[in-house]
Amino acid sequence: MKATRGCPFSFHVIAIAVAIAYVYFSTVFVFIDKWLGLWSSQGIFNAVMFSVITLFCIFSYTLAIYTDPGRVPSSFVPDIEDENMVREIKRKGGDLRYCQKCSLYKPPRAHHCRVCNRCVLRMDHHCVWMNNCVGHANYKIFFIFVLYAIIACIYSLVLLVGSVTVDSPMDNQQSEGSHRTVYIISALLLVPLSLALSVFLGWHVHLILQNKTTIEYQEGVRAMWLAEKGGHVYSHPYDLGAYENLISVLGPNAFCWVCPTTRHIGSGLLYRTPFEGSSISS
Repeated sequence: MKATRGCPFSFHVIAIAVAIAYVYFSTVFVFIDKWLGLWSSQGIFNAVMFSVITLFCIFSYTLAIYTDPGRVPSSFVPDIEDENMVREIKRKGGDLRYCQKCSLYKPPRAHHCRVCNRCVLRMDHHCVWMNNCVGHANYKIFFIFVLYAIIACIYSLVLLVGSVTVDSPMDNQQSEGSHRTVYIISALLLVPLSLALSVFLGWHVHLILQNKTTIEYQEGVRAMWLAEKGGHVYSHPYDLGAYENLISVLGPNAFCWVCPTTRHIGSGLLYRTPFEGSSISS
C-alpha cells in the first residue's frame, strides 16, 4: 500500500525543517568557507557533497511524512484455513484480534494508533517528529532518513572542528563574534543530535536484523518472560535469519538499500515466517 496523505505541519516538523536549514547554511557558508574557502576546489567539492546529502535527507524526510504507513482494507478477513499463517490472538480470550474502534480485524503485526485514530500495518511507533506513524509502507524510508541525517550531522561536525582550528587573517572582530555564536549554537545542536541519532539508528539496525518492530520488541520481552516461566523457549515468529530479515526491509537489491524506495514490501497483510519456506509476503 503506497497511498499518500496530506499532512498538516506541526511544531515538531517545523523544528526539524528549521534545524536542517540552519545546519546546511552554517556548514556551507561558515564552516566550509572559513576552513577551505567556498570557491576553492576543495570548498566546492565539500559544498556539493554536503548539498547532495542534505537533499537526500530532505527528500527522505518529506517522503516519510507524506507516505501513508499502511491502512487495513475494509474487506480484510483473516484466512483461518491457512496453516502457515501466524494467527495473532488477543491476550485474553484467545480470539482473533479485532479492533473495536475501527471495526476491522487486525492483520498480523498491525496495531491501532491512538494519535492517528486508525490501525496501522506493521506499526513500529508514532513519530511526533514526522507527525505520522512509522509502519509497513514508510519504515524503510524513515530508516534511510535517519541514516542520511546522521551522515549530515557528522559531516557538519567534522567541518566545524576543522574550521575552528584555522585562523583566517581576513576575519575582522565583528565577523569573529558572529561566527563564534554560530559555532556555539551548531555545537550544541550537532553533538547531541549525532549521539542520539547514532544510538537510534543502532537500535533500529538491531530490530531489523531480528525482524521486529519496536512494539514487537516490547511485547517479546513479556512473552519471553512468560515462556521461561512456563519452561518454554520463546522465538519471534517472523525471524527469518539476519540476512533475510535485512532484505525484507531494505530490499533484495543491495544497490537500492540507501534509496528511499519500497517496491519490494508487498501488501503488509501477510508476512513470511520460518515455517513457510520460500513463500513471500503478499
